[in-house]
Amino acid sequence: MAVTLSSLANLLEQEGLLVTTRSLTDETDAPVCGTDCDSRFSRAGHLFICKGKAFKEQYLLAALEKGSVGYLCDESLAEKLAAAVPGVPALVVNDVRRTMGVVSPVAWGHPDRDLDVIGLTGTKGKSTTAYMLRAILDNGVTGSGTGIMGSIDMYDGIESFESVNTTPEAPDLWRHIANTKEAGLPRLVMEVSSHGLKYDRTLGLELDVACFLNLGRDHISPIEHPDFEDYFQSKLKIFSQARVAVVNKGTDRLGEVLAAAQVCERLLVFSDRGPADGVDVWATDITPHDGLVTFTAHTPSWETEVTIPFPGLFNVENALCAISVCEVLGVGPEQVAAGIAHTRVPGRMEVIPTRGGNVTAIVDYAHNKLSYQRFFSSMKEEFPGYEIIAVFGCPGDKALERRFELPQEAAKWSDLLIYTEEDPAHETVADICAEMAANTPEGAHYEVILDREEAIAYSVKHAFTCGRKALVCLLAKGDETRQHEGDFFVPSRTDGEIFEEAVAQFEPEA
Repeated sequence: MAVTLSSLANLLEQEGLLVTTRSLTDETDAPVCGTDCDSRFSRAGHLFICKGKAFKEQYLLAALEKGSVGYLCDESLAEKLAAAVPGVPALVVNDVRRTMGVVSPVAWGHPDRDLDVIGLTGTKGKSTTAYMLRAILDNGVTGSGTGIMGSIDMYDGIESFESVNTTPEAPDLWRHIANTKEAGLPRLVMEVSSHGLKYDRTLGLELDVACFLNLGRDHISPIEHPDFEDYFQSKLKIFSQARVAVVNKGTDRLGEVLAAAQVCERLLVFSDRGPADGVDVWATDITPHDGLVTFTAHTPSWETEVTIPFPGLFNVENALCAISVCEVLGVGPEQVAAGIAHTRVPGRMEVIPTRGGNVTAIVDYAHNKLSYQRFFSSMKEEFPGYEIIAVFGCPGDKALERRFELPQEAAKWSDLLIYTEEDPAHETVADICAEMAANTPEGAHYEVILDREEAIAYSVKHAFTCGRKALVCLLAKGDETRQHEGDFFVPSRTDGEIFEEAVAQFEPEA
């Protein structure tokens, strides 16, 4: 049955979301083939959703000029918008955020049902696992058949860009899923954030496989998840949308995670600690060497040796998660091993050596307590005896707990902490760094250098003059090329580029 403005109104009434309609008559009723909340993406036949405290009438006017057949808004905007665009049909609702999640999959025609969609949630490791899966499923040929949606990149076969949100707002999310189908890609691997689940961005999405990687504290603040329990329960919602569940036996609160996963038709459990009761996929013979990690993977169907082409013992868990998904999809050992061996994750565990060999940089997106614990413990083991220099900041307007937890955790492992900018948004870098400095354990050596390029240059100077081998850890920004400042994303160079330029001042001639 065709989707129309009136059928969407009926759906919202059934869901208890519709307040009223305006100017919706038999004459103005029209077919709907998509939703938008950003007028730049509006198209003929779409329903435009007016959202946000800073919403401006010109956004709606732009959407209508591009062919939107009507709009949706909450009660606070209804009178103003009706006066601005008289006669244009409107759906007025009491909860715009949930409404976006209800109407978007229906308006876009549920394109997820024509794809294999794999969803990944967890406090850390989502991006690395997603890129491992993509490399496996595409046989090492990036972009040949698998879309990806996450915190690094968005690629749906039609659009490709550096991500802003891990899980986009519902209209954007469903546009990307529809693009994936239209482009003829058979699969989509997506990171599913706690915010995406809590705020119904993924409502109605049907996942073939849902993966739960791990659980740590993150995004706990008055402006995000009010407490850890809210964060945890939001993540558990992923299983209610999935056919098959994949769970890490090493996650905290395993019993509750497994209980929530029982709603799925099938459950696979993986472990990096060898075989055990209830474990379906596991690793043995884990060995780090020369910036690589090798292990033997075991599944119900096969076993094979696997090489992860970058350091970090914690990445064995990410690889096992990807392997578990491949077991569900029927992908064999040769393709799995070859895909993982060719995985490159932008900004994740990227090793930058120097010619003399005494200084090495690791660029990684580690940005919360759990990722710091795993990152630094692994670096300490894989780079024994090195001076460890950590360059990092904390974001503005979110994840306030990091300003206490990250200095505390990094100080346990590092010889020098350098606090600097990291997407300050509407706060000042100086204020954020001052909080971090105040929470630094007594006796820990730290510097505050507000400009990130200057901070990285200082870390290089210290590395070359400290008198021993040094590991420079450039954290949180990864491969990103923008800083979030105020309402804007300001272009910036990657940490790797800045490091290599600074090294040129100290490195001996080739």
